Amino acid sequence: MLHDAPDHSSASVRVDDCWNRIGTRGDNTCPRLVEYFRCLNCPVFAQGAAQLFDRPLRDTDLVARAEPVGSPAEMREASAQTQSALAFRVAGEWLALPTRVLREIDDIRAIHSLPHQRSRAVLGVVNVRGALTVAVSLGELLNMDRAADTKQAARNGYARMLVAAHDSEPAAPPVALPVDEVEGVIRCADAELLPVPATLAHATASHARGVLAWRGGTVGLIDPARLFESIARSLR
Repeated sequence: MLHDAPDHSSASVRVDDCWNRIGTRGDNTCPRLVEYFRCLNCPVFAQGAAQLFDRPLRDTDLVARAEPVGSPAEMREASAQTQSALAFRVAGEWLALPTRVLREIDDIRAIHSLPHQRSRAVLGVVNVRGALTVAVSLGELLNMDRAADTKQAARNGYARMLVAAHDSEPAAPPVALPVDEVEGVIRCADAELLPVPATLAHATASHARGVLAWRGGTVGLIDPARLFESIARSLR
């Protein structure tokens, strides 16, 4: 997504946080909510985030980065115990994928089918920044039931396309994963993971490290190694 170049003449950047005034954190009067449903899906929100990330660092920022909290051993232990993951919805189920394997989140784009493709999970190829990228259906790969999506469909979620790559295989090409809705980044500790319920019959059970209690329900934390192994088998 294109955005204006940051103004490096000033160390401070003013961002109109309309999401706190008229957006989902405000009075919900923004006319864009009719189209995007949530501020996280709106390009204005993405523009504001880009301005903040692109701003030049101040001296105080540099000092703060130079002073770690705790000993190096404590920092490594804390990092190993927690991880960040992106929560998203496919059909009627909420899943999460570790952010370390994500390369991009974008709007849904045109997918061009591949001839003689035997796997229903492989949707075709999509243009991602000029590169042809294989698009894979998580719903088909994980054998999800689309008919169970009646409750979630009422949310009018904004569909997105996740671009992910195997973090342990740098040479492996990325794949595009269309999803029905993206919620945002969540953080979890390994100790918070619960066993996958035995009642979970479809293939999500064999691809998940565990489930997290989340907003009155659960979200399944996908194991990237198992996921990319299944994707590789689908491409053969």
